[in-house]
Amino acid sequence: MTNDPRNQLGRRERQILEVLYRLGKASVAEVRASLPDPPTYSAVRGMLGLLEQKGHVGHQRDGMKYLYAPVIAPVKARQSALRHLVSTFFEGSTLAAAAALLEMSDAKLSPAERKQLSALIARNEGEGK
Repeated sequence: MTNDPRNQLGRRERQILEVLYRLGKASVAEVRASLPDPPTYSAVRGMLGLLEQKGHVGHQRDGMKYLYAPVIAPVKARQSALRHLVSTFFEGSTLAAAAALLEMSDAKLSPAERKQLSALIARNEGEGK
């Protein structure tokens, strides 16, 4: 995938990819059943075909149906999405993004999570030398 305009995703395409990342792999019917206000079966099948052409999705045959799955590993997709989020909403500031997450009312860290976060910060400081 590049910055090619064909790789720009519409709302439904993003929703379909989210379903596939959540399920790992799914048939057209399974994707459709997981979408809010789902479009027709044919429309979902068509969007999966477009996502495949754009390089986001692949498929394999399973009996009489195709199972679709994301091509990009979840870790890479998560990193890309977070980079985009930080760039778009936090002016590129990792600190501002982390602070916003920590300031959320439901973001209470357990002692183990605080320890893990401290270790990540220390590791990051060591890499910056």
